[in-house]
Amino acid sequence: MSNQNRYNLRKRTGATVGGDDAAPPDPVIDATSPKKAASSSTDYQSGTNWVHAGGIEANPYLFVLLVASPFLSLLLAYTTGGDIIKNDWRLTYPLTEMLPACTSDVSACISNTLSAGMSVVPTMEGASFVLKFMTVALVLERFLPGKVEVGPETATGHVPKYVDNGVAHCFLYSVLFYLGSNLGPCGDSNEQLLPVLGDVFEKVGICKLYNPYSFGIMYDVFESSLSFLNIFGIVFCVFLTFKGLYFPSTQDSGSSGSWVKDYLWGTELYPRVFGLDLKRFINCRFSMTYWQLAGFSFCYRSYVLHGNVMDWGLFFSALSQYLYLVKFFFWEMGYMRSIDIIVDRAGYEIQWGCLVWVPAVYTFHSRFLVQHPSGLSYAAALALFVLSMAGVLLNYAADRERDVFRASNGQCMIWGSKPRYITAKYTIVDRKTGKATQKSSLLLASGFWGMARHFQYFFELTAAYSWCFLANPMENGVLVMFYAFFLTGLLVDRSKRDTEKCRLKYGKYYDEYCELVPYKIVPGIY
Repeated sequence: MSNQNRYNLRKRTGATVGGDDAAPPDPVIDATSPKKAASSSTDYQSGTNWVHAGGIEANPYLFVLLVASPFLSLLLAYTTGGDIIKNDWRLTYPLTEMLPACTSDVSACISNTLSAGMSVVPTMEGASFVLKFMTVALVLERFLPGKVEVGPETATGHVPKYVDNGVAHCFLYSVLFYLGSNLGPCGDSNEQLLPVLGDVFEKVGICKLYNPYSFGIMYDVFESSLSFLNIFGIVFCVFLTFKGLYFPSTQDSGSSGSWVKDYLWGTELYPRVFGLDLKRFINCRFSMTYWQLAGFSFCYRSYVLHGNVMDWGLFFSALSQYLYLVKFFFWEMGYMRSIDIIVDRAGYEIQWGCLVWVPAVYTFHSRFLVQHPSGLSYAAALALFVLSMAGVLLNYAADRERDVFRASNGQCMIWGSKPRYITAKYTIVDRKTGKATQKSSLLLASGFWGMARHFQYFFELTAAYSWCFLANPMENGVLVMFYAFFLTGLLVDRSKRDTEKCRLKYGKYYDEYCELVPYKIVPGIY
């Protein structure tokens, strides 16, 4: 019997990952032994969804970054603002000029750095922008229709449900942001992109209802809005910690015994308030939407600031990132089945990260170009744009391949052949009754997923490095590569944590899967 048939002929008794609720009832195992008793409601481990080490605080390098992240985010905001030009920090020469100057007078360097970071403070304008931005996202989240989809079943038997309206949110929010700006139909006639639409809005009196804001507002209020988000995020995570301990939405909750770990990693996997999934709202509807719109807002501010001259590096970077995030919203239900959602709890690492770190770091290379244009020619910028889009499209193709495999229960063709996979069994436990139910998932080992267990990360990094290269590090210095370097470390760490989680969940079946697919991200290398 061939190796492929050996794995595929294992009879499936559950459903693929992300679709267990649609499966026939699996056999129930009475959990009366000491082993099963250890998975009762008093056992913290039974509510961690097969992850016993917590989050990235287990990685010392990422933990140090985590502790320094609130101040570092403020410093990153300062370095891309207008004051940085006045103070001549020489950011475009960080290694040859900035670092030597700092080491020559360490005390002055520390003092200036602290002063710079602490100068980024919240304002009413910044807070107002953030709250209005969230309000629009909340309205769209609650009222846009969509098909109800489900996420993977947790170790306690909970199956999260979501309204799949991400694509509608993505495009409608973009249209609303444009309509409310000076480029929209209520802006000055010489600034409107579609003057014909402006005539219509004037006739029906819509323009009397609001005053348009500058399309570059996301750059204009960035420092103050990020400072507000920093404070809001820290307080919000205190609320999440308390809620998970005393008012959890599901059984996938509890304390580790350490207040530090509880705050950083979280105390609850799927927190909801009045039916609103807080994780999806923060991670997707605020964070990803902010990132998506920021690039073009920065591009507009650069265009105006530099005398109506287009920076092609910034334009193509903004366009590529916008399209990448369109892809994200098409794939949003796939994200709801990823490690960020099904493993990492709603704590500081994820929720503060999406509220503050994503705006500060994921837009840094684009924001930097407002004050320091890339200087790239149209042809050079276009070539990097094409490379970035290749990464985006291949990333989507890999995710789509797995989604089709899951939806068809393995009954599909991948790259012209029947897929190779392993049927891996696992057990879920009801923490209230102690009952254990056996389930199974299909682990794909064909196509992109037969080359490496996370080959889609390689394509994501291709896009990330392309965006940073569009900021022209040869002219603007190595700092514009910060996002790509950070993402590399994050994805390498994530691939390790995913391996640990799957090994805990599937045991020997995952070991067999790793024999079929030995590499984590890059085939033949890592």
